[in-house]
Amino acid sequence: MSLPMTEGEGSIQEIMDAMVEKHIPYIEDAGKKGVQILCLQEIFNTPYFCPGQDRKWYESAESVPGPTIERMQAYAKKYSMVMIVPIFEKEQPGVLYNTAAVIDADGSYLGKYRKNHIPHTTGFWEKFFFKPGNLGYPVFQTKYAKVGVYICYDRHFPDGARILGLNGAEIVYNPSATVAGLSQYLWKLEQPAHAAANGYFMGCINRVGEEKPWDLGRFYGTSYFVDPRGQIISEASEYDDELLIAEFDLDVIDEVRSTWQFYRDRRPETYGKLTEL
Repeated sequence: MSLPMTEGEGSIQEIMDAMVEKHIPYIEDAGKKGVQILCLQEIFNTPYFCPGQDRKWYESAESVPGPTIERMQAYAKKYSMVMIVPIFEKEQPGVLYNTAAVIDADGSYLGKYRKNHIPHTTGFWEKFFFKPGNLGYPVFQTKYAKVGVYICYDRHFPDGARILGLNGAEIVYNPSATVAGLSQYLWKLEQPAHAAANGYFMGCINRVGEEKPWDLGRFYGTSYFVDPRGQIISEASEYDDELLIAEFDLDVIDEVRSTWQFYRDRRPETYGKLTEL
């Protein structure tokens, strides 16, 4: 979900307010349709400003929990709906993270995940804005499922995806902002592979449209859900904002893991090379 605006249109706060207001009808729609777990896109309440290196976007960072999360807590409680809410987090001046808060169905704040892998390449100058995460790979026991979070560029790294499984995740959500081009073919390759290798469901969320003035390219949407067999079970449009809904049978996790005994047959004592510098 994107806003057709330029950097010169409104203050940072006005842009953030407009982004939140654009999401509210979808959040309300999800609640009214009985959605139990809802995940929004990466830094959902701003444009994806990382194609530039303008420090004024530091103004959009806020505490977690803070004003935006508190507002989302009210919607979570209203609809008894777990929410994963990705925003730009300010821990203290100069200490900023790309973060997703997890809110339980009673509106309580359960905790947060901070994006661990931070890209820094043409169009994605994220190290200018975000410190690497320092909270590991937490899994949150919500009313409906054990939920883990990976964020965008994280999906290129199988190690954290495995740890989320080892930590007990039943569903892993990956809110993203990724554009057509180099990585598009990986979008439907890596995350089904994570789901199959680790025996859990994934919700893969991406923006749609273009954002000016950065001209990064077109966010190609194609959000989808994938089951523990690596099969895509529901998919959104490449071009339109929409609410994508799917039903998960969590019993499938046990069924799949009883067939593919990847957790039994792991050999962690042979993996030391992974942590050598």
